[in-house]
Amino acid sequence: MRGGGRVTGGTVRFLTAAVFALAGLIFVTSFNTAKGTNIRQDASMLKLSDLIQQRSTKNADLDESTAAVRSDVDALARRDDGSTKAEDIRLGALEKAAGTSKVSGPALSVTLNDAPPNAQAAPGYPEPQANDLVIHQQDLQAVVNALWQGGARGIQVMDQRLISTSAVRCVGNTLILQGRVYSPPYKVTAVGNRGALKKALAASPAIQNYQLYVKAYGLGWKVDEREAVTLPGYSGTVDLHYAKRVE
Repeated sequence: MRGGGRVTGGTVRFLTAAVFALAGLIFVTSFNTAKGTNIRQDASMLKLSDLIQQRSTKNADLDESTAAVRSDVDALARRDDGSTKAEDIRLGALEKAAGTSKVSGPALSVTLNDAPPNAQAAPGYPEPQANDLVIHQQDLQAVVNALWQGGARGIQVMDQRLISTSAVRCVGNTLILQGRVYSPPYKVTAVGNRGALKKALAASPAIQNYQLYVKAYGLGWKVDEREAVTLPGYSGTVDLHYAKRVE
């Protein structure tokens, strides 16, 4: 018959030694990984943040050079295209609709900001979670969508003009727009009928929900009327990029 598997004293000593050896290996591995530094302040993360900021600055410089070249090309095209006056008028209308030409007029500016660092809940509201105190992608999208709904003739987020393919995306507590990175406060400016724009903002259910957080936790919300604003035309690439199936 096979034995009952009883543990002897020698076996216990062996297992104990093995456990201490494994623990020592874990400590050594952890030390080599951390290199005696605070893992919460990992230099690699700081380098990544610096790299993102460098890429954002480079993209801004490229946008400026692209705008200058496009302006020269457009001037040459208008001089040499041989189009009729009616065709030029139609082209101008298409450029306005596409957002590639500047637009001027009365405007409305909306500024959103994170809650103050020491934000506390207003009486009657639960204590805030971290996500309750920062601006989210859905908040910016709600403002942009409401302004379009209100008949905006052009919209600019921060210093960039929006077009039909623009994507307002937030990663963490930063905004990534057309290859450039921004931190709050976020400013959205729309040219159009200011009364209609304000009415559209007030009617938006998503913005009504945002206003609850403004009241409860102090998120930033400011609306300014402006007499005359000129939004620049979009000067970036208009090529569509999409995924392709690998054969």
